Amino acid sequence: MDATRAKILVVDDTKTNIEVLEGILSSHYDVFVALDGRKALFLTEKVKPDLILLDVMMPELDGYETLREMKARNILGGTPVIFLTAKSDSKSEKIGLDLGAVDYIGKPFSPELVLLRIKNQLEYKRQRDHLHELVVEKTQDLRNTLKVMLTSLGALAEYRDPETGEHIKRTQIVVQKLAEVLMKDPKFQKDIPNAEYVDYYATAAPLHDIGKVGIQDEILRKPGKLTDEEKAIMREHPVMGYNVLMEAAKGLDDKTMIKIAADIALSHHEYYDGNGYPNKLKGDQIPLCGRIMAVADVYDALVSKRPYKDPYPHEVAVQEILKGKGAQFDPDVVDAFVSIADGLPELYQKFKDSGD
Repeated sequence: MDATRAKILVVDDTKTNIEVLEGILSSHYDVFVALDGRKALFLTEKVKPDLILLDVMMPELDGYETLREMKARNILGGTPVIFLTAKSDSKSEKIGLDLGAVDYIGKPFSPELVLLRIKNQLEYKRQRDHLHELVVEKTQDLRNTLKVMLTSLGALAEYRDPETGEHIKRTQIVVQKLAEVLMKDPKFQKDIPNAEYVDYYATAAPLHDIGKVGIQDEILRKPGKLTDEEKAIMREHPVMGYNVLMEAAKGLDDKTMIKIAADIALSHHEYYDGNGYPNKLKGDQIPLCGRIMAVADVYDALVSKRPYKDPYPHEVAVQEILKGKGAQFDPDVVDAFVSIADGLPELYQKFKDSGD
């Protein structure tokens, strides 16, 4: 931050004080003024000042109430607030510091002291902002590395399963689109609070069948129907995938993305009515990520060519998903699917299997 161009918001109901502070500050900073707390709230949100000088004694909203309201509205960010006051008692200072103010400047103003304290606080803010940027950058680097690793793990299942083809990429996109729709529903705010979680879901989706790496080739690659015993072995892959991913998460501080991947791997064959596997979970007992993956997985299987079947037309596949509403699939996820269904055929043209 260039301190000479920093924005200072001065809040004081006395015009004389405003004029004095403008005289002290205007040659060094861009100064914005408010004569009451309401205007201060407006300017804080609009201007986003680098520092606020806030008078304590004001009508209607005093300085303390104004600061409380700024924090309640979450409009301060990391902006430091220095209280202006004629009071110098420790009780008043404690109230302000408890509210988050970084300093007090007493009246009448000493120009040298005002400039020095503002300079110090702006420098502290610059250092904090820089450290925050470094942390954000490092965190993003770590997440990008994790995403590459997870994508590589997902490719293992693709190489081992002869039916996978572009299945992983297609289901990943469908999961992303479903998550984008459901994120807008307040019902799912806890599960998908923001776009970052949409990205988590999409990154985790390719790992839904990672447990298949533990299934013997003679079963996984068998061209015909499986025996009951072979089906039972194949149905172990959700638990295998979950265990592998949770083991991998042990050394991570932030386990969010891998936990979502593990939940998808474990639960994407569960049925909404409780008749799925491996744990016969029912309704909201099934993680939302697993309920989303279930719809994406089945739709892709229906419209894809397999050694034992021809691909279903898109319209037929959509009807099959609708038939499973409330039974195999979460009704809310099905509704979200219907809202994006018309765009899927065009999307699928970009990711066709070589045998389709």
